[in-house]
Amino acid sequence: MTGPQRDSAAPTPGPAAGPRLAVTLLTVIPLPARAVASEPAPDRATAGVAMAWAPAVGVLLGAIAAGLLVAVDHPLGAGPLAGAVLAVAALALLTRGLHLDGLADLADGLGSGKPADDALAIMRKSDIGPLGVATLVFAVLLQVAAVARAESLSAVRGAAVLVVALTASRLAMTWACRTGVPAARPGGLGAMVAGGVRVRVPFAQTVVALAAVTGAVLLWPETGWMLPVAFVAGLAAAFVLERHAVHRLGGITGDVLGALAEVTATVVVVLACLGPPA
Repeated sequence: MTGPQRDSAAPTPGPAAGPRLAVTLLTVIPLPARAVASEPAPDRATAGVAMAWAPAVGVLLGAIAAGLLVAVDHPLGAGPLAGAVLAVAALALLTRGLHLDGLADLADGLGSGKPADDALAIMRKSDIGPLGVATLVFAVLLQVAAVARAESLSAVRGAAVLVVALTASRLAMTWACRTGVPAARPGGLGAMVAGGVRVRVPFAQTVVALAAVTGAVLLWPETGWMLPVAFVAGLAAAFVLERHAVHRLGGITGDVLGALAEVTATVVVVLACLGPPA
Protein backbone atom coordinates (compact mmCIF):
# COMPACT_ATOMS: atom_id res chain seq x y z
CA MET A 1 0.00 0.00 0.00
CA THR A 2 1.60 3.22 -1.15
CA GLY A 3 1.10 6.26 1.01
CA PRO A 4 0.69 9.82 -0.25
CA GLN A 5 3.74 11.56 -1.64
CA ARG A 6 5.36 13.90 0.86
CA ASP A 7 5.86 17.51 -0.04
CA SER A 8 9.48 18.52 0.28
CA ALA A 9 8.46 21.17 2.80
CA ALA A 10 6.28 18.80 4.84
CA PRO A 11 7.58 17.96 8.30
CA THR A 12 9.31 14.61 8.68
CA PRO A 13 8.99 12.39 11.75
CA GLY A 14 11.64 13.01 14.37
CA PRO A 15 13.90 10.32 15.86
CA ALA A 16 11.47 9.77 18.74
CA ALA A 17 8.46 9.27 16.45
CA GLY A 18 8.92 5.50 16.23
CA PRO A 19 9.16 4.86 20.00
CA ARG A 20 6.24 7.20 20.63
CA LEU A 21 4.13 5.41 18.04
CA ALA A 22 5.06 2.06 19.60
CA VAL A 23 3.71 3.23 22.96
CA THR A 24 0.53 4.70 21.51
CA LEU A 25 -0.15 1.68 19.28
CA LEU A 26 0.52 -1.01 21.87
CA THR A 27 -0.60 0.61 25.14
CA VAL A 28 -2.89 3.21 26.65
CA ILE A 29 0.04 4.81 28.50
CA PRO A 30 -0.40 8.57 27.97
CA LEU A 31 2.33 10.64 26.37
CA PRO A 32 2.73 14.43 26.66
CA ALA A 33 0.14 16.00 24.38
CA ARG A 34 2.66 18.52 23.07
CA ALA A 35 5.09 15.80 22.02
CA VAL A 36 2.41 13.82 20.20
CA ALA A 37 0.90 16.88 18.51
CA SER A 38 4.27 17.97 17.17
CA GLU A 39 4.71 14.76 15.17
CA PRO A 40 3.29 14.46 11.63
CA ALA A 41 1.01 11.58 10.70
CA PRO A 42 3.04 8.35 10.77
CA ASP A 43 4.15 6.77 7.52
CA ARG A 44 5.15 3.16 6.83
CA ALA A 45 8.77 3.83 7.75
CA THR A 46 7.79 5.22 11.15
CA ALA A 47 5.39 2.31 11.69
CA GLY A 48 8.24 -0.10 10.96
CA VAL A 49 10.43 1.63 13.54
CA ALA A 50 7.55 1.47 16.01
CA MET A 51 7.23 -2.28 15.60
CA ALA A 52 10.98 -2.64 16.06
CA TRP A 53 10.46 -0.97 19.45
CA ALA A 54 7.67 -3.39 20.41
CA PRO A 55 9.91 -5.60 22.62
CA ALA A 56 10.91 -2.55 24.66
CA VAL A 57 7.23 -1.81 25.22
CA GLY A 58 6.87 -5.43 26.30
CA VAL A 59 9.60 -4.97 28.90
CA LEU A 60 7.75 -1.93 30.24
CA LEU A 61 4.41 -3.75 30.40
CA GLY A 62 6.04 -6.77 32.01
CA ALA A 63 7.69 -4.62 34.66
CA ILE A 64 4.37 -2.95 35.51
CA ALA A 65 2.54 -6.28 35.75
CA ALA A 66 5.37 -7.87 37.75
CA GLY A 67 5.38 -5.00 40.23
CA LEU A 68 1.62 -5.35 40.71
CA LEU A 69 1.87 -9.13 41.11
CA VAL A 70 4.55 -8.96 43.78
CA ALA A 71 2.94 -6.04 45.62
CA VAL A 72 -0.46 -7.73 45.83
CA ASP A 73 1.05 -11.02 47.01
CA HIS A 74 3.61 -9.87 49.55
CA PRO A 75 3.14 -6.41 51.09
CA LEU A 76 -0.65 -6.62 50.73
CA GLY A 77 -0.86 -10.36 51.48
CA ALA A 78 -3.69 -11.13 49.06
CA GLY A 79 -1.89 -14.21 47.75
CA PRO A 80 -0.45 -15.27 44.40
CA LEU A 81 -3.82 -16.01 42.77
CA ALA A 82 -5.22 -12.55 43.45
CA GLY A 83 -1.94 -11.05 42.31
CA ALA A 84 -2.01 -13.05 39.08
CA VAL A 85 -5.60 -12.07 38.32
CA LEU A 86 -4.86 -8.39 38.87
CA ALA A 87 -1.64 -8.55 36.85
CA VAL A 88 -3.35 -10.17 33.85
CA ALA A 89 -6.29 -7.76 34.17
CA ALA A 90 -3.92 -4.80 34.28
CA LEU A 91 -2.25 -5.97 31.08
CA ALA A 92 -5.64 -6.20 29.38
CA LEU A 93 -6.45 -2.65 30.47
CA LEU A 94 -3.04 -1.31 29.45
CA THR A 95 -3.48 -2.75 25.95
CA ARG A 96 -7.18 -1.85 25.60
CA GLY A 97 -7.89 -5.56 25.39
CA LEU A 98 -6.97 -5.37 21.69
CA HIS A 99 -4.58 -8.33 21.74
CA LEU A 100 -7.15 -10.52 23.45
CA ASP A 101 -9.73 -9.38 20.92
CA GLY A 102 -7.28 -10.26 18.14
CA LEU A 103 -6.84 -13.75 19.57
CA ALA A 104 -10.59 -14.32 19.64
CA ASP A 105 -11.08 -12.90 16.14
CA LEU A 106 -8.28 -15.00 14.66
CA ALA A 107 -9.69 -18.14 16.29
CA ASP A 108 -13.08 -17.42 14.73
CA GLY A 109 -11.57 -16.65 11.33
CA LEU A 110 -9.25 -19.64 11.11
CA GLY A 111 -11.74 -21.93 12.79
CA SER A 112 -14.42 -21.12 10.25
CA GLY A 113 -12.59 -23.16 7.60
CA LYS A 114 -13.69 -20.63 4.97
CA PRO A 115 -11.61 -19.03 2.19
CA ALA A 116 -9.39 -16.06 3.05
CA ASP A 117 -11.85 -13.30 2.11
CA ASP A 118 -14.69 -14.86 4.10
CA ALA A 119 -12.41 -15.56 7.07
CA LEU A 120 -11.20 -11.95 7.05
CA ALA A 121 -14.82 -10.76 6.93
CA ILE A 122 -15.58 -12.86 10.00
CA MET A 123 -12.57 -11.38 11.80
CA ARG A 124 -13.73 -7.83 11.02
CA LYS A 125 -17.11 -8.34 12.71
CA SER A 126 -17.53 -6.76 16.12
CA ASP A 127 -19.07 -9.86 17.69
CA ILE A 128 -17.14 -12.94 18.86
CA GLY A 129 -18.19 -16.46 17.96
CA PRO A 130 -18.20 -19.50 20.27
CA LEU A 131 -14.72 -20.64 19.23
CA GLY A 132 -13.33 -17.17 19.85
CA VAL A 133 -14.93 -17.05 23.30
CA ALA A 134 -13.58 -20.48 24.23
CA THR A 135 -10.08 -19.59 23.03
CA LEU A 136 -10.15 -16.33 24.96
CA VAL A 137 -11.37 -17.94 28.19
CA PHE A 138 -8.85 -20.78 28.12
CA ALA A 139 -5.96 -18.44 27.29
CA VAL A 140 -6.74 -16.10 30.19
CA LEU A 141 -7.27 -19.00 32.59
CA LEU A 142 -3.93 -20.52 31.59
CA GLN A 143 -2.17 -17.19 32.01
CA VAL A 144 -3.63 -16.58 35.46
CA ALA A 145 -3.00 -20.12 36.68
CA ALA A 146 0.58 -20.18 35.41
CA VAL A 147 1.50 -16.75 36.77
CA ALA A 148 0.00 -17.67 40.15
CA ARG A 149 2.01 -20.89 40.20
CA ALA A 150 5.24 -19.07 39.34
CA GLU A 151 4.59 -16.47 42.03
CA SER A 152 3.85 -19.19 44.60
CA LEU A 153 7.30 -20.67 43.91
CA SER A 154 9.05 -17.35 44.54
CA ALA A 155 8.45 -13.64 44.01
CA VAL A 156 11.53 -13.45 41.80
CA ARG A 157 10.21 -16.24 39.61
CA GLY A 158 6.78 -14.69 39.30
CA ALA A 159 8.20 -11.31 38.31
CA ALA A 160 10.71 -12.81 35.89
CA VAL A 161 8.07 -14.93 34.16
CA LEU A 162 5.91 -11.88 33.47
CA VAL A 163 8.76 -9.73 32.18
CA VAL A 164 10.06 -12.49 29.90
CA ALA A 165 6.57 -13.40 28.66
CA LEU A 166 5.68 -9.82 27.76
CA THR A 167 9.03 -9.23 26.10
CA ALA A 168 8.73 -12.41 24.02
CA SER A 169 5.14 -11.64 23.08
CA ARG A 170 6.03 -8.24 21.63
CA LEU A 171 9.15 -9.66 20.01
CA ALA A 172 6.85 -12.10 18.22
CA MET A 173 5.02 -9.08 16.78
CA THR A 174 8.31 -7.62 15.55
CA TRP A 175 9.18 -10.93 13.87
CA ALA A 176 5.76 -10.97 12.16
CA CYS A 177 6.42 -7.52 10.69
CA ARG A 178 9.72 -8.57 9.12
CA THR A 179 10.54 -8.04 5.46
CA GLY A 180 8.81 -10.57 3.23
CA VAL A 181 5.67 -11.05 5.33
CA PRO A 182 2.71 -9.54 3.43
CA ALA A 183 -0.45 -7.88 4.68
CA ALA A 184 -3.69 -9.83 4.33
CA ARG A 185 -5.63 -6.81 3.10
CA PRO A 186 -4.80 -3.30 1.86
CA GLY A 187 -6.14 -1.40 4.85
CA GLY A 188 -5.69 -1.47 8.62
CA LEU A 189 -2.73 -1.92 10.93
CA GLY A 190 -1.43 -4.99 9.11
CA ALA A 191 -0.99 -3.04 5.88
CA MET A 192 0.83 -0.27 7.71
CA VAL A 193 3.39 -2.46 9.47
CA ALA A 194 3.74 -5.59 7.31
CA GLY A 195 7.24 -5.99 5.91
CA GLY A 196 8.46 -2.88 7.67
CA VAL A 197 11.17 -4.45 9.86
CA ARG A 198 14.42 -5.85 8.51
CA VAL A 199 15.04 -9.43 9.61
CA ARG A 200 18.31 -8.53 11.30
CA VAL A 201 16.42 -6.39 13.84
CA PRO A 202 14.30 -9.13 15.50
CA PHE A 203 17.18 -11.58 15.07
CA ALA A 204 19.54 -9.34 17.05
CA GLN A 205 16.82 -8.62 19.62
CA THR A 206 16.19 -12.35 20.07
CA VAL A 207 19.89 -13.08 20.62
CA VAL A 208 20.22 -10.26 23.16
CA ALA A 209 16.99 -11.16 24.96
CA LEU A 210 17.88 -14.86 25.17
CA ALA A 211 21.31 -13.99 26.53
CA ALA A 212 19.71 -11.71 29.12
CA VAL A 213 17.21 -14.39 30.17
CA THR A 214 19.95 -17.00 30.46
CA GLY A 215 22.10 -14.60 32.45
CA ALA A 216 19.20 -13.88 34.80
CA VAL A 217 18.78 -17.60 35.47
CA LEU A 218 22.49 -17.92 36.27
CA LEU A 219 22.40 -14.93 38.61
CA TRP A 220 19.07 -15.80 40.23
CA PRO A 221 18.55 -19.58 40.05
CA GLU A 222 15.13 -19.23 41.67
CA THR A 223 13.81 -17.93 38.34
CA GLY A 224 13.95 -21.53 37.12
CA TRP A 225 15.96 -23.23 34.40
CA MET A 226 12.85 -23.50 32.21
CA LEU A 227 12.74 -19.74 31.59
CA PRO A 228 15.07 -19.67 28.53
CA VAL A 229 13.34 -22.78 27.16
CA ALA A 230 9.96 -21.10 27.58
CA PHE A 231 11.22 -17.96 25.83
CA VAL A 232 12.33 -19.93 22.76
CA ALA A 233 9.21 -22.11 22.77
CA GLY A 234 6.95 -19.06 22.87
CA LEU A 235 8.62 -17.54 19.82
CA ALA A 236 8.50 -20.90 18.04
CA ALA A 237 4.75 -21.19 18.72
CA ALA A 238 4.26 -17.68 17.36
CA PHE A 239 6.19 -18.54 14.20
CA VAL A 240 4.02 -21.60 13.57
CA LEU A 241 0.83 -19.60 14.10
CA GLU A 242 2.08 -16.76 11.92
CA ARG A 243 2.93 -19.13 9.05
CA HIS A 244 -0.51 -20.75 9.33
CA ALA A 245 -2.25 -17.36 9.36
CA VAL A 246 -0.29 -16.16 6.33
CA HIS A 247 -1.09 -19.40 4.49
CA ARG A 248 -4.80 -19.20 5.27
CA LEU A 249 -5.36 -15.43 5.08
CA GLY A 250 -2.67 -14.34 2.65
CA GLY A 251 -0.82 -12.21 5.19
CA ILE A 252 -1.00 -10.56 8.59
CA THR A 253 -3.57 -8.22 10.09
CA GLY A 254 -3.79 -6.34 13.36
CA ASP A 255 -5.77 -9.27 14.76
CA VAL A 256 -3.00 -11.68 13.77
CA LEU A 257 -0.44 -9.54 15.60
CA GLY A 258 -2.59 -9.44 18.72
CA ALA A 259 -3.13 -13.19 18.62
CA LEU A 260 0.60 -13.80 18.24
CA ALA A 261 1.27 -11.71 21.34
CA GLU A 262 -1.28 -13.61 23.44
CA VAL A 263 -0.24 -17.06 22.24
CA THR A 264 3.44 -16.31 22.87
CA ALA A 265 2.77 -14.96 26.35
CA THR A 266 0.60 -17.96 27.23
CA VAL A 267 3.18 -20.50 26.09
CA VAL A 268 5.95 -18.70 27.96
CA VAL A 269 4.14 -18.44 31.31
CA VAL A 270 2.89 -22.03 31.19
CA LEU A 271 6.28 -23.55 30.41
CA ALA A 272 8.23 -21.21 32.68
CA CYS A 273 6.29 -22.28 35.77
CA LEU A 274 6.96 -25.97 35.21
CA GLY A 275 9.24 -27.89 37.53
CA PRO A 276 10.13 -27.52 41.20
CA PRO A 277 11.79 -24.43 42.66
CA ALA A 278 15.42 -24.15 41.53
